Amino acid sequence: MDSYEEVWKALDELAATLRAKGKTVPKEVVEDLRSAKTLINVYSLDHSKLETLSQIEAYLGNVEQKLFYLAEADFGKEFADKYLEKIVKARSKTQTPEKATPSGLIPGLPRDQHWIRVKLDEDIRRDELEALADSLSLSCKTQDKDFLLIYGEENKIKRLIRKVAEERKRS
Repeated sequence: MDSYEEVWKALDELAATLRAKGKTVPKEVVEDLRSAKTLINVYSLDHSKLETLSQIEAYLGNVEQKLFYLAEADFGKEFADKYLEKIVKARSKTQTPEKATPSGLIPGLPRDQHWIRVKLDEDIRRDELEALADSLSLSCKTQDKDFLLIYGEENKIKRLIRKVAEERKRS
């Protein structure tokens, strides 16, 4: 998944550079770039939707094709090749396979509780998430070392999700 994020960043940088040089980037290219970013974020939260990968590839491919055409036509092959090299490097980054996470019935979890499983990373720290869950009277349980299972009333889970999303927007 990291390589899609890197490819997106390189394409976004190319679009910004073209705009800075006075070139108008077509509206559909900007929309495809936004759609790709949204799908990358969606896929990072739920790896079970494999069709999302093909959609990400399609959006990134369209953006790449149109931006490179603009770059080469207006600023020359050397300029376009500089960004092509960045894209190739980003695509070649090895992707570490995700560890399969169990779904469905969670042993030891009360049946009447709603739950969410959160993958912890540098953006979502365990201590902050546990403190937020505790403030909403939600319970937490560690799964493996990379996941935190949070459970409780449905409306409190939704509030937790909203608060985490707001925090991520601010950062």
